[in-house]
Amino acid sequence: MPFSTLSQTLTIVLKLIKEGSLFVQNSVRLIQPEAQTHKPITPAKIVCVGRNYVDHIKELNNEVPEQPVYFLKPNSAISNTLYSVLGEPLHYETEICFLVEQGKLIAAGVGLDITKRGLQSQLKAKSLPWERAKAFDGSALFSDFVVIDSLSQQLQLKLWIDGVLVQQGGISLMLHKPDVVLADIAEFMTLQDGDILMTGTPKGVGQIVAGQRFVAQLLDGEQCLTEVSWVAV
Repeated sequence: MPFSTLSQTLTIVLKLIKEGSLFVQNSVRLIQPEAQTHKPITPAKIVCVGRNYVDHIKELNNEVPEQPVYFLKPNSAISNTLYSVLGEPLHYETEICFLVEQGKLIAAGVGLDITKRGLQSQLKAKSLPWERAKAFDGSALFSDFVVIDSLSQQLQLKLWIDGVLVQQGGISLMLHKPDVVLADIAEFMTLQDGDILMTGTPKGVGQIVAGQRFVAQLLDGEQCLTEVSWVAV
């Protein structure tokens, strides 16, 4: 590891220890509009769909898959701190996310799949699993989740960095729609209540730089359902 990268990482860690924010969050919040409360949800796992937007597949020079590509993040990946460096520079991928309950998608939110792109490229070149580059502590950030009565085909995400729109996409652009993915996963894996499904990222991914302000929205058409912001450290 280059000395400059190691120095950056140690500086961030010491800062977070001092602030008391080093530790992972482990839970997300479900908005309950009737009671005007936020209910904490602790997922057992996060199931992620890879290569689900054609333009993003082209962006990373990957092949279009014949069936959904999956990987997992553990509960310990969840954080409310957006890191720019953890061992190496990190990349963001913004995704539409769902909470699962009794085998159904009951709430939606927006999240960041944080990736060690350099390490992922090395693993892919050797045909090895991606978890070291995808499932580390701090690799999953989420907005609040909002209850949905049905799956709107107009759900879309938007991400701004320092006021510039860098990612935009939604269900209409997905190769594998969320309900199809849910049924496919059920054929080989049990989704427990509170588990999260991340449905892939559109084009526009990139490196995180310390000090950048990220604002992510989940919209149904033009109506904003939930919004979240982070400042990278």
